[in-house]
Amino acid sequence: MPAAPAAPRPVAAPGFDRRILVGLCGVLLAVLVSGFNENVTKVALADIRGAMGFSVDDGSWIVALYSAMSVSAMAFAPWCAATFSLRRFALAMIGGFMVLGVLCPLAPNLQTFLLLRALQGLCGGALPPLLMSVALRFLPPGIKLYGLAAYALTATFGPSMGTPLAAFWVEQVGWHWAFWQIVPYCLAAMAMVGWGLPQDPLRLERFAQFDGVGLMLGLPALVLLVLGLVQGPRLNWFDSSLITLMLGGGAGLLVLFFINEWFHPLPFFKLQLLANRNLSYSLITLGGVLFVLLAVISIPSGFLASVQGYRPQQTAPMLLWVALPQVIALPLVAALLNIRAIDCRWVQATGLALLALACWLGAHLDVSWIRDNFLWVQLLQVFAQPMAVLPLLMLATGGLAPQDGPFASAWFNTVKGFAAVLASGVLEAVAQGRRHFHSTVLVERLGEQPWLAEGPQLGARLHAQVQALTSADLYLLVALVALAFIPLIAWMPTRIHPPRAVA
Repeated sequence: MPAAPAAPRPVAAPGFDRRILVGLCGVLLAVLVSGFNENVTKVALADIRGAMGFSVDDGSWIVALYSAMSVSAMAFAPWCAATFSLRRFALAMIGGFMVLGVLCPLAPNLQTFLLLRALQGLCGGALPPLLMSVALRFLPPGIKLYGLAAYALTATFGPSMGTPLAAFWVEQVGWHWAFWQIVPYCLAAMAMVGWGLPQDPLRLERFAQFDGVGLMLGLPALVLLVLGLVQGPRLNWFDSSLITLMLGGGAGLLVLFFINEWFHPLPFFKLQLLANRNLSYSLITLGGVLFVLLAVISIPSGFLASVQGYRPQQTAPMLLWVALPQVIALPLVAALLNIRAIDCRWVQATGLALLALACWLGAHLDVSWIRDNFLWVQLLQVFAQPMAVLPLLMLATGGLAPQDGPFASAWFNTVKGFAAVLASGVLEAVAQGRRHFHSTVLVERLGEQPWLAEGPQLGARLHAQVQALTSADLYLLVALVALAFIPLIAWMPTRIHPPRAVA
């Protein structure tokens, strides 16, 4: 009697080795470059408009469209990565991002430039969710927090580093190279991703349950909301029918999108995950933390530019005081959180308190402050920022089933991208209101006491005082926001231990 054929041995999941680390570093490099590139049109906008003949209004749409497409891509990238394979999708997005960056300065007219920049935003926005997916899927439990620390660099290191890099290329070489400087980084990232990440099979059968209605509702909803938030300060918010239509229409479509996602068998967003208290807390607090992180970059930069006449390259050293030490601070905070006796919730509370202290110190600024006066305001953030961000990642991803990883990535990254845009709009709206208030009060005081108006350059002195008072108010507001989230830590999230290998 012939022996029964041996059962086929199951294919083992790819083990962890140095190739995974190389692939992770490749995705991290691509994500950081996409974050740096987002600052190009903010720093170089005047040069771009002058060289290509765009108006101020036209230039505002360049920034808005990139942000809108970038945030939208974060929502749908995890589904695409699971369908086409993480490595294939990452290589396609990095390659597309690089090619579009090369083509942007060569655009013959505004319409072409806007199209290329929007598509580049789509490719760039698809990359951050992939970084989180690689860290959650491939890293062993003992070092998973270090992978999440690499992702946290995109929220702490990236924003502070992007402006100095863009300023250097624009002022020292030329605005074209602010776009073209991404090429060597993207080529290196593609080589590392192609060599380091395992190749998954295509899962085209997922198209049988494709959430087409969700895509048709969710994509325009996010685009309209982001466009409305970016253009709101320029068009005076709801005084503009266009902003009203964008925000109202976007909000309505978003509600319909979430209703569809609740019932769809293979959604882009799994709303049922919000029953996880730690994930819900992380998403809520993420908005506040990003508001603080954006403010501590924009407030001193805006003050120095407006009052002291600093150009971006002169402001760069102040931003580098925070950015460069993050390479050391984040792994140290990850090592701290990896100690089982340490409760990550109180690490985050400490980080928020330090951020509030930094903002309180910044609220004492006056018109005489120069870059060096912000030293302690910036240095306090070196450990405060990673202590505020990394525990959120640990809480958001800990305790989730492996199959829920892509959904958690979609939630976290979309909220991260959208919250950054919302924070920028809110900060600008508050700043406009406070500038108007202080300007009115100072002018009335001059009218009551005309001898105060004696002396040269009254307008310049009045402008400087208004900017200083407004910046101080913003610092105090940001300090209150940071403190407001500390009581929530004691109520909402539950204790979670660092990931460990199963015995």
